[in-house]
Amino acid sequence: MRRTPPGPPRPALRKAAALLLAALALLGSACGKEGSPPVKGPAPGALPHYALATDFRLPDSPTWERAKRRGHFTVGVKEDQPYLGEKDPATGTYAGFDIEIARMMSASLGLDPATIRFRTIASANRETALQNGQIDYYVGTYTINDNRKKLVGFAGPYYLAGQGLLVRTDENDIHGPQDLAGRRVCSAAGSTPYQRIQKDYPKATLVAYDTYSVCVDNLLTYQVDAVTTDDAILIGYAAKVPEELKVVGKPFSREPYGIGVPRGDDALRFALDDALAAREEDGDWKAAYQATLGLSGVPAPEPPAIDRYPAS
Repeated sequence: MRRTPPGPPRPALRKAAALLLAALALLGSACGKEGSPPVKGPAPGALPHYALATDFRLPDSPTWERAKRRGHFTVGVKEDQPYLGEKDPATGTYAGFDIEIARMMSASLGLDPATIRFRTIASANRETALQNGQIDYYVGTYTINDNRKKLVGFAGPYYLAGQGLLVRTDENDIHGPQDLAGRRVCSAAGSTPYQRIQKDYPKATLVAYDTYSVCVDNLLTYQVDAVTTDDAILIGYAAKVPEELKVVGKPFSREPYGIGVPRGDDALRFALDDALAAREEDGDWKAAYQATLGLSGVPAPEPPAIDRYPAS
């Protein structure tokens, strides 16, 4: 049964929400706003060590040559996705599965992972950042699709996710996307999940922000009814405050995550494909998952088959 958007929470829920927001404000958040779940992640000592490739050369890749000259890769990432790509506001340190993928790729391509310069790039700006050379490659829940292949290249995929829905634990009327008519649904501007809701579920009222953490802020404070994005991201948010948030229904898409590279730099793309295959084979991929996204309680899946599509 559909209900009208809820007004202020009942007194008990209002008190619980106030206590939660106060606690989260003290602990800090991924974007420094009240309402966001607190930063949680792997202890640095629990992260895998990735063997550095020695005497590696990739002269056919202009991106690699520039990185080699400067002594580090500049990698685009997200900073507000628990267990995937999250920045600690107190230390500036990035952590999560995507961050580990970026680190192991740097090691495979001959540059010490400790030298990586991470740069937060919003979903709507990923292609531009790759095209204008702001970043060398991008690892941030970046779904591979044909439209994006016209703008950038993709190595991988390195993980297969699916679109899902995050709601408050007191929400009993949303069980899947079929229940979103008339409800306020939040997602990241320019993202695949936003576009899917817009196209396939037009009766939902869409709200867009640059980051999912702002969407979660709005969900916790009763300004939206659901947040939609890939289930891997939503699982991380729900794992942080399970008494307040839950993931409902089954995934309703396939989201293969790839490593974005400048279009036309096929030498870099193929080298990253090789590096992924090697890291999956030697156990580094699984170790990285278990130290990061595995902390949500979801066991490591089998990595998806790498799509070595022809040179552009």
